[in-house]
Amino acid sequence: MQSKYGFGKEVDGGFDETVAKVKSELAAVGFGVLTEIDVKATLKKKLDKDVAPYVILGACNPPFAARALEAEPSIGLLLPCNVVVRQVAEGKMAVEFMDPNAVLSMVDREDVHTLAGEVRPLLEKVMAAI
Repeated sequence: MQSKYGFGKEVDGGFDETVAKVKSELAAVGFGVLTEIDVKATLKKKLDKDVAPYVILGACNPPFAARALEAEPSIGLLLPCNVVVRQVAEGKMAVEFMDPNAVLSMVDREDVHTLAGEVRPLLEKVMAAI
């Protein structure tokens, strides 16, 4: 799974166990989850629309976030790193990661590009571990 703005893979398993595994693997590389948006529940509540399980995790690594904010105070508009877990079929989940290289390429600062290059391998490590 690859796009201009993200990368990911499909994994076998249940939705809740996949979300828990992603959170655990993010923590193993220094990321916490600041936000968790339950898209399925929100669309049901707001639009009475039924969709497959889908969650957006807002992942943050405080040392990287601090460096980014020092370099470019408005960069908060592009943070945190979003990670999506969504059901694509029964027992099959897609796990997708925002590509920091793609998103942070919008910032015209070499130190921010360097930072993005440090973050992506950590997210790739999470992807490999799930």
